[in-house]
Amino acid sequence: MKLELLVPQPRASESFRRSRERFIPEKPGCYALTTFERHILYIGLTVNLRRRVNEHLDSVAKTELTPAGRAVLVHWIETAEVNKVERTWMNIHLIEEGRLPGLNRVYSPTSA
Repeated sequence: MKLELLVPQPRASESFRRSRERFIPEKPGCYALTTFERHILYIGLTVNLRRRVNEHLDSVAKTELTPAGRAVLVHWIETAEVNKVERTWMNIHLIEEGRLPGLNRVYSPTSA
């Protein structure tokens, strides 16, 4: 599924690379990891976007090549309503694709 179908739309994006992490805020929000073509590979929520992206950069599962492609971009929306936004994004993905994003293992919004 393409990123453009998410509602609300992420308002910012950055390359999914360690050298770019300083441009990601240390604020709560929801985020999506995508391929260059903006196909969603993972949807998540967090109380600290920068820290969570760094944790994903340390994860082989999030940085290796998948059947759908490699995560090269991170898109996010700063929000205090992380559970609501993540659940909405997951529901949109389930409706469009009939499944969770390829790198998501569970569908239960909890703060990270």
